[in-house]
Amino acid sequence: MAEAGENPLASSEVERPPVSLSKADGAAAPRAGAATPLGKNGNKDYVPGAVRRNRAYGFILALFVFIADQATKWVVTFPLDLQFRREIEILPFFDLRWVENRGVSMGFLTASNETTRWLLVALTTAIALFVAIWLWREKRRDDAWGLALVLGGALGNIVDRIRFGYVVDFADLHFGEWRPFLVFNVADAAITIGVLLLLLRALLTRKEKPLKEGNT
Repeated sequence: MAEAGENPLASSEVERPPVSLSKADGAAAPRAGAATPLGKNGNKDYVPGAVRRNRAYGFILALFVFIADQATKWVVTFPLDLQFRREIEILPFFDLRWVENRGVSMGFLTASNETTRWLLVALTTAIALFVAIWLWREKRRDDAWGLALVLGGALGNIVDRIRFGYVVDFADLHFGEWRPFLVFNVADAAITIGVLLLLLRALLTRKEKPLKEGNT
């Protein structure tokens, strides 16, 4: 028995029963060095289903643009013989006009010889590869669609340049004598629309950031 004035807790140790964790109480913490199973949130290589769908839809859209571009070029080249007829009037503001474009989209960076032709092929192939990698990693659907349009159009024009040494352009949009664009093709239109979508998305993102910072 403890003497008067003496703290009983200081003179003797209080025994506590050992605590055991049951299944109802929850699992014990893993030992140091023990392997922890990786789940959806723990696996750094896990890709959410929505991202995989956006990626798949993007490459499908790129393939569709490529097929549409090559199909229209085949129609104007062979069934319509546009390279011999040179021009076919379709509407008062739209004609089919044969143009051999030895540059990139919309006639820029013209290749004047075989060396510059293959340098241009290498350059556009590198750009297409970069866009394909970007599309593979892109998580946003709208950006993925813009990249898909650029990729499909770039591949269509690259195939032309490898096969013929030039890109087949045929779409001539005009209003009287005024032409808002050079003669173009499906690939050029897809590239232009894709770039505009990416630029619009970038501008909207820049406008959203100051608003979020001001609300914090």
